[in-house]
Amino acid sequence: MLRPVAGAQNEPQAELIVQRLAGAGISAVSQLSSGNPEFGSSGGRTIYVEETHLARAREVLAGAEPEFTDEELAELSEQAARDAQERGPGD
Repeated sequence: MLRPVAGAQNEPQAELIVQRLAGAGISAVSQLSSGNPEFGSSGGRTIYVEETHLARAREVLAGAEPEFTDEELAELSEQAARDAQERGPGD
């Protein structure tokens, strides 16, 4: 069963958290917190992990830097825009 482990203000920030967890061997997914797809990549996100990995995920995130650099966010934002263009409307 998936359990929430963190929140993010937007999709690029959520992706950084998911990547940090993946680096520790923990699979994670993010989902729009509001459930409103109109927010797109700017909407708040909730990051989920399997319940069996919850404690370890919290440890990993507690040791992670609390803020993301502007460069990290810009890179992920650009990648998200490229991915969205490749998928096209309605995908």
